[in-house]
Amino acid sequence: MAHTPVNHPLRPLYRGVTFLTGAYLVVFGVIGLIQTSGESFTGATDVRVLGQGANLLWSILALVVGAIVLATAALGRNLDVEANKYLGWGLLVIGSYELAVNRTDANFFGFTIATVVVTYLVGLLLITAGLYLKVAPQSQSGAPRQVREGRTA
Repeated sequence: MAHTPVNHPLRPLYRGVTFLTGAYLVVFGVIGLIQTSGESFTGATDVRVLGQGANLLWSILALVVGAIVLATAALGRNLDVEANKYLGWGLLVIGSYELAVNRTDANFFGFTIATVVVTYLVGLLLITAGLYLKVAPQSQSGAPRQVREGRTA
């Protein structure tokens, strides 16, 4: 039996967190596209978007990830669970890579330390929300924790 909860009572809250996270990524991507349109595609730039370093590549990637998060959150059907899980872990990998190469020429996303921190937070929010968004029919979801422990719900 999986240890992730199914039909969690706070599911609407986590779905809202998913929408806000996706909206933040879309807003960051759109503003980043506007501000970095004349800059280089990769590499560190002096452009700051919402207090973070950005370049055209990272702005496009943030916009695409945000659009996927918003689309899967709107569709539901456990697509949001999988999308949040994989995109969250992907953002953590990107954040870790950029933390390792921040002051080198390999910083092709143009991250600053603030961008690394925000990328970590967004990735962790997506992973956490993905843990609690799973939905199943009541017959397949199992008993609530209180019932399994012999207490009244």
